Amino acid sequence: MITGYMKANKVALAEAEFKDMTVKKNLVTWNAMISGYVENSRPEDGLKLFRAMMEEGVRPNASGLSSELSALQLGSQIHQIAMEKKDVVAWNAIMSGYAQHGKAEKALSLFCEMRDNRTKPDWITFVAVLLACNHAGLEYFDSMVRDYRVEPRPDHYTCMVDLLGRAGKLEEALRLIRSMPFRPQAAVFGTLLGACRVHKNVELGEFASEKLLELDPGNAAGYVQLANVYASRSRWEDVARVRKRMKESNVVKVPGYSWIEIRNKVHHFRSSDRIHPELDLIHKKLEELEKKMKLAGYKPELEFALHDLEEEQKKNLLLWHSEKLAVAFGCLKLPQGSPIQVFKNLRICGDCHKAIKYISEIERREILVRDTTRFHHFKDGSCSCGDYW
Repeated sequence: MITGYMKANKVALAEAEFKDMTVKKNLVTWNAMISGYVENSRPEDGLKLFRAMMEEGVRPNASGLSSELSALQLGSQIHQIAMEKKDVVAWNAIMSGYAQHGKAEKALSLFCEMRDNRTKPDWITFVAVLLACNHAGLEYFDSMVRDYRVEPRPDHYTCMVDLLGRAGKLEEALRLIRSMPFRPQAAVFGTLLGACRVHKNVELGEFASEKLLELDPGNAAGYVQLANVYASRSRWEDVARVRKRMKESNVVKVPGYSWIEIRNKVHHFRSSDRIHPELDLIHKKLEELEKKMKLAGYKPELEFALHDLEEEQKKNLLLWHSEKLAVAFGCLKLPQGSPIQVFKNLRICGDCHKAIKYISEIERREILVRDTTRFHHFKDGSCSCGDYW
């Protein structure tokens, strides 16, 4: 119930449910509240609850610590709390938090420190390490088996497919999946499909989508990502076919929306929003930003307007995407130079990702966007994800 309320942004109901519990609160319950606060842009409340949990004698695990680390301004405090007891759980939690934030060097540095501290890594450790890796991933994967006798699990293979996908080695990723000593899970095909979207590989994208939907027929991402692959090649008839199949299968794509908290009030935005009371000001700010972005070299990524429309119509659709509306609102309402923190319930759009890089440089401020895949830290025209997510 608590997780459901938090995902629906009904924080007050989640708080009431948590407060009125008659049974003893377990670690899962505490983590649900902590994660919910962070995801709803209330990191201070999350930290207060984290401290209360510690006072109750409940030891945090990787989930709770990683959730708290998502508020980077509180990261040093959580890091200190976690490392008071330098066991493998604490190391894993901190490394996972840094890896999810794209802080690869910090995560890998902690892994070296962990080894120097003579703490034996477990399989979760290597998930965090592989998440943080780029080209060195295969070395760590081999070392995991050879030096630490840790048998690879599905999560490790999923990380390796992600690493190979980043490098554009899609056929190698497919060979790795086929070599797995157990039946592949949906997640590994979802990761491969995401790589096909980035590299516009239609043939392999079709295969990955088919396998994903065999294992998880109700997974909307299996349809949406494939439609994205087709759109990247302007194959609009195939996009329409995917949508038709999705409808016939009664699979519903969750509507995308973004939100930002300004002075303790959460503001929600949907694409082409017509409801927000300050929409005119937001549109003016976006138009102003668009002019500056174009002068700096920005060109809209029209493939992310998943409709067969005229070019100008596509540009307008992209300009009013929910994450852009939220960022523009943050630019209007937050002091010059202060960071902007936006949350999105789906994967960030590729054009929005590109645009926000420009905005971070134009506005000279850091922008944090949390989507369903990771934390994106935009600063000085670049993103912590390295443009792969």
